[in-house]
Amino acid sequence: MLNCMNYTFSKSKYLPSGLRRRGVQNLKKSSRYNDSISDNPYTSVECIQLSTLNISDASELLMLVPRFCCLRVRTQLAALTLALFLAWTLLRWRTAYVPANLFGHISDLTASHQKFWRDFHTLLEQCSPNTTAPVIENERAPTEGFKLKDAPPRPNYLHIPDDDVATLKDAHTQFVDTISQSPPQLSYIPDTKGVVTTAGGFYLPVLVISLRMLRWTGSTLPMEVFLADEDEYEEYICDQVLPSLNARCLVLSRILSVAPVNIEKYQYKPFAMLFSSFEEILFLDADAFPLEKPEVLFWAEPFLSRKMVTWPDFWGSSASPLFYKITGQVAPPMELRQSTESGELLISKKTHTRTLLLCTYYNYWGPSHYYPLLSQGAAGEGDKETFLAAASVMQEHFYQVSERICALGHGTDGGMAGSAMAQFNPIQDFSLTSQGKWRVRGDEAQAPSVFFIHANFPKFNPATVFDDGAVNPAFADDGSYTRAWTIPESVVKDFSSKADVEKIFWQEILWTACELEDKFSTWRDHVDICAAVKDYWGAVFGDERLREERT
Repeated sequence: MLNCMNYTFSKSKYLPSGLRRRGVQNLKKSSRYNDSISDNPYTSVECIQLSTLNISDASELLMLVPRFCCLRVRTQLAALTLALFLAWTLLRWRTAYVPANLFGHISDLTASHQKFWRDFHTLLEQCSPNTTAPVIENERAPTEGFKLKDAPPRPNYLHIPDDDVATLKDAHTQFVDTISQSPPQLSYIPDTKGVVTTAGGFYLPVLVISLRMLRWTGSTLPMEVFLADEDEYEEYICDQVLPSLNARCLVLSRILSVAPVNIEKYQYKPFAMLFSSFEEILFLDADAFPLEKPEVLFWAEPFLSRKMVTWPDFWGSSASPLFYKITGQVAPPMELRQSTESGELLISKKTHTRTLLLCTYYNYWGPSHYYPLLSQGAAGEGDKETFLAAASVMQEHFYQVSERICALGHGTDGGMAGSAMAQFNPIQDFSLTSQGKWRVRGDEAQAPSVFFIHANFPKFNPATVFDDGAVNPAFADDGSYTRAWTIPESVVKDFSSKADVEKIFWQEILWTACELEDKFSTWRDHVDICAAVKDYWGAVFGDERLREERT
């Protein structure tokens, strides 16, 4: 944001046209690690300079002052009128991301979403790959950690006949050309910001816990929870629990039914973004939550200039060389950046429409073609690589956090029972990389703070978290209860310095288990869910009788 005479505004549209003054700043901070374009200017910033304000809007008020009044009174009245107006404008700016009546408009967007989907579905089918599915020869690509030094060659395990490669390239080119020239228009409520997620079934209790963690930070961002179909709509949760937390359920099938299609699992994520009501989105997986108010991410770099921010995975890229041949790009070096962990993603629908459309194309044809092309069977194959792939093809800006992802868990005889991942503050990361400090490359600098925890394996669903599995976050090797996250000690100490995050997390698990034990459809065949969590709580945190209940 530009600072003008000690007042800063991000949206001058609320002012009369005579009070507007546009300030454009071309920010050119490029690096091959982050930005798909190095020559184009970034987003312009609108700013109000008080020294140039025209106070004609207050003229009618000034005419009410008798002529014999002294100039000082008239000046004070003008100043007061202007101050009140600016205060009102500033208040609107500060609260723009949580319009009080936002959810009242969601139903109004359904018809426009349906129209968009009819048109877009036609385009997706017209640009069908129209080939047999790619074949992984002999074995899958290895799942290798990201390496900056001695990076392995790009894996090449996919076999596609030359004629099929040409057909895939023609279809891809046709789609890209169409959305470049006349993209279907996405519907959203301008100047809104919010959290988007997908849930339903087993994941709905997990989502409630994550949502309560979001509210623990003090965030008031609204949330849209996308469900696959009517069967996943649970009335008590969707009509009572989520609205009390400024969230709402939306059913994808109500939109997709106008041009029916079978999508599942990883494919839901880009569709949720397409049909969200928000202009600017923080997408979170149902099992991911922030440790501080995520509102700050929308108002700071790197999102201000890039309008798309992603976080890294543990692994290096496993995209096939054939993907780059099909998309008309030079395959990047393996040490360029990590693969993507898409449990957290920031994006603007306004500036990155084409990225979202192409990303949806990759996911629509993902299981048959583009998931193998982008991952070749390596760990995490699915939507996660489609976002940066689409932004790169469309040459739209992005920033991928450089700080390495960190596994969280507790010690075992075999090493670690890892049950979560820590992702780091993009504002602090961007500040370092803008100064040429890359911790991922070995530069000395203080680590960014943990911003998100993605509690992904196993899911911390109160009904199943104590089941015996490959990873048992609640149990030590001897079968006794233990905290889930005790190592790495330095990282745990960092994110627990202001509050006992894990205790608060289990507190929300306890609340969900006991207050909603008979509410979730997937819990009907489970017994003693609340009692089991109480037992754990008492053993680990020393008080099974008391728990804080926040409303």
